[in-house]
Amino acid sequence: MTEPPRPPGAGDPGAQPPEATPPSAPHGSSSADEPPTAPLSGPPGAGGYPPPGGYPPPSGGQPPSGGYPPPGGYPPPGGYPPPGAGYPSGGAYGPPAGYANNDDKTWALVAHFGGAAGVIVGGGLLGWVAPLIALMSRGQQSPTVRAHAVAALNFQITWAAASVLGWVLTLITCGILFFVPMLVWIVPLIFGIIAGVKANEGVLYRYPLSYSFTK
Repeated sequence: MTEPPRPPGAGDPGAQPPEATPPSAPHGSSSADEPPTAPLSGPPGAGGYPPPGGYPPPSGGQPPSGGYPPPGGYPPPGGYPPPGAGYPSGGAYGPPAGYANNDDKTWALVAHFGGAAGVIVGGGLLGWVAPLIALMSRGQQSPTVRAHAVAALNFQITWAAASVLGWVLTLITCGILFFVPMLVWIVPLIFGIIAGVKANEGVLYRYPLSYSFTK
């Protein structure tokens, strides 16, 4: 009798079984679409994946390893300004408005506020003392101080003379016109304070009802 046909390789000790054919990929897909099978680390590779922590910022300083910003954040575009930039050095902010320096402003205030204080102390008779001191002390070095001192001095002398007349009228009338010296005393006090406020702003105040004794 004849033997039935054997399958290929059957009974042949040197033959190998046929290999299994892997399943074909779905239509429209490729091997590039498959995700990586191993965790990624280190710098970007050929696959285009970012390293752990993400990419560094597009501009500015580079962060340390891991992608985290440095302490204090990233510097602004162009870098940080140098210490003290944009601020006056030494605490000086320039001379006050209307004056060459702080000394000129101080003496101008002495002329006006000192005149008002002299009115209070001297009963309307000593308001000219402070402007005269300012004129003699600083008026020769600073035209600005001289202008303030002369304006205050002329006004205070004018009203000091008016105050003397008011006291004379009070004595002649046996005290009936006692209010006249008080009115004369108030006028130079009020206008002296107003002139001092204006001088603090750098403005030369023009006193009303003032006679020019000194120029």
